[in-house]
Amino acid sequence: MPRPPAPPASAAAARRSLATESAQLLLTIGTALRQRMEAQCLRLGLSPAVARALFELDAQRPLPARDLAERLACDRSNVVGLVDKLEEAGLVRRQVDPADRRVKTLVVTDAGRHTQAELRRLMDECGIPLDGSDLTGTELGVLRDLCARLAVTL
Repeated sequence: MPRPPAPPASAAAARRSLATESAQLLLTIGTALRQRMEAQCLRLGLSPAVARALFELDAQRPLPARDLAERLACDRSNVVGLVDKLEEAGLVRRQVDPADRRVKTLVVTDAGRHTQAELRRLMDECGIPLDGSDLTGTELGVLRDLCARLAVTL
């Protein structure tokens, strides 16, 4: 005897399925974007971690290393190696904070500012490829808004 068709999925199950599929697609997109950005960082001679550290620094205002660690959501001991590499490349210099001589601040050099600008340009190039996409401006705006809503829940 043939089996009867499966009952329709509940609204909650359908919603879970859509959420799972959406998460998988976001991971695929994120992986592709990360790989593109990593390749661009390597073109600049920077590892992705060092490039992110440079990107997080304010070119106009010295930043204590502990604040960089907070921005990167990592332990201060990890920042030391990143800053060493940035300093060796001439992109930042350590400077004693005149207000508290115990604190070392990170100052972005002229070369560091140039590299930050190049990183921003490369990030723009690594985004969603508009030339190969048929997304309209309105659709891109909706996509951005939905991603922003999701980002605040994470």
